[in-house]
Amino acid sequence: MSERVQNRSAGQGPGKAERRLAAQLAAKKAAEKKRRLQSIVGALAGVAVVGVLITVFVVVNQGKDDAPEEVASAPSATAPAEEQPPTAPPAPQLPEGSDPALATKPKVEAGKGELKKLTVKTLIEGKGAAVKAGQQITTNYVGVFYADGKEFDASWNSGQPATFPIGVGQVIKGWDQGLVGVKVGSRVQLDIPADLAYGNDSSGGRPAGPLRFVVDVLAAQ
Repeated sequence: MSERVQNRSAGQGPGKAERRLAAQLAAKKAAEKKRRLQSIVGALAGVAVVGVLITVFVVVNQGKDDAPEEVASAPSATAPAEEQPPTAPPAPQLPEGSDPALATKPKVEAGKGELKKLTVKTLIEGKGAAVKAGQQITTNYVGVFYADGKEFDASWNSGQPATFPIGVGQVIKGWDQGLVGVKVGSRVQLDIPADLAYGNDSSGGRPAGPLRFVVDVLAAQ
C-alpha cells in the first residue's frame, strides 16, 4: 500500500484534497442558501411594493369617486348668488283687545280742498285709556303730503314704532294737539296745516306745506 492509504487506514484525519473539497461544498451550500434567502427577501419586497401600489390606487380612486359629491355640494364661485326676498318688517305689538287692522300699514290718500285748521278724524277707536300730556306714547304712523298723497315718512318701513313724549313740545304742534285725548288702541287721521307742521320752507329736507298723518296709538305711559 501507499503511504497515504496507510495513513488513512490508521485513523488519521482527511488529507488536503478532502479538506478543499469539503470547503468548496460548504461554500457552495452557503452560496445557495444566500441566493434562496435573497430570493425570499426579493419576493417579500415585491409583495410589499404591490401592496403599496394597490393601496395608493384604491385611495386615489376613492378620492376621485368622492370628488363629484364634494363639487356638487359646494356652491360655484362663479354662480350668481340666489336673490333672497326682502324681509318684511315684524308685526307691531298691539294693545290687548285692539282691532287686528292695526297690524297692517294703512293706505293714506291725499286730502281735498284747502286745509286751514287741524282736523282729527278717528278711523279706529281703541279701548284703552286716553293719552295725557307728558306721557310717553308709542305709535306707528304714515306721513304724506296733503296735496298729492305722496309718502315722505313712515315708521312701518323700518318695523320700529316711534316712542316720544306728547304734549310737551318734543314733536310738531299738530301731533301735540291732535294726539292728546286719543285712546290707546286707536287709529286716527291728522290733517295738519303748515303752521302746525314744519312750515312752508322745505330747506333742510323737511316736508313743507300741509301734511296728513295716519297714526296708531299703541301704548301710553
